[in-house]
Amino acid sequence: QYSTGKTTFIRHLIGMDYPEIHIGPEPTTDRFIAVVYGDEKKTIKGNALTGVNDLPFSGLSTFGSSFLNKFSAAVVPAPLLNHMNIIDTPGVLSGEKQRTARGYDFAHVSRWFAERSDLILLMFDCSKLDISDEFKLVIEELQPHEDKVHCVLNKADQLDTESLMRVYGALLWSMGRIFKGAEVSRIYVGSFQDEQLLRDEHVQLFNKDEQVLKSHLAELPKACSMRKVNEIVKRIRLCVVHLCVLGHLRSRMPYFWGANHVQTVLIDK
Repeated sequence: QYSTGKTTFIRHLIGMDYPEIHIGPEPTTDRFIAVVYGDEKKTIKGNALTGVNDLPFSGLSTFGSSFLNKFSAAVVPAPLLNHMNIIDTPGVLSGEKQRTARGYDFAHVSRWFAERSDLILLMFDCSKLDISDEFKLVIEELQPHEDKVHCVLNKADQLDTESLMRVYGALLWSMGRIFKGAEVSRIYVGSFQDEQLLRDEHVQLFNKDEQVLKSHLAELPKACSMRKVNEIVKRIRLCVVHLCVLGHLRSRMPYFWGANHVQTVLIDK
């Protein structure tokens, strides 16, 4: 959601600012920004970005100009981006007004990115765990990719140990209800920014979780090929099921007359 520290988190990971970066307590990121590697800092606008062969965003042209006007790439020479791209999303607000004001289907765009991602990080502010209607809709779109979803509980240095454990448990419970699973993927706890921590008692926990997260990011390029193989196998299995169903339905069709009636009954039942 907005003001959970997404942009600050990305800046902390790559170790530098990137073009069009803006950080504040209000909803500051109103567009999708792809943070990608390049020798010099620059911005590539959405319509031009779909024509760049070196980047995997050509498929986004199907969402039209209303989305592409809210999409751009920030090119920065950060070593972390040598083997990966990071997508900074707009903050999610509550209410129907925000959904209609975007001019495009935010949930479907999020699903497009999710299908092509190796890791999906859901950012939460420890001081406001409420999940708005639009955010819940987005999370539900991620159901098929539950294994790729990890959570980040940010700004956790604002809480003492007892409050932090209570918030951590509440987040686990909330995510378990939405994903309807017995377990939730890893939750990273920390204060992902360059400023000094407000409380020192969590330093060891924060450092450990940050190192685990960075190690996971470093391993993503190696796991990418295996993920693609896994996706191909899933699609092949769905294709086989589809062919079996069609073959069965075709075998029930009459050879001479009454095809339309039988077809209607098969579809209805």
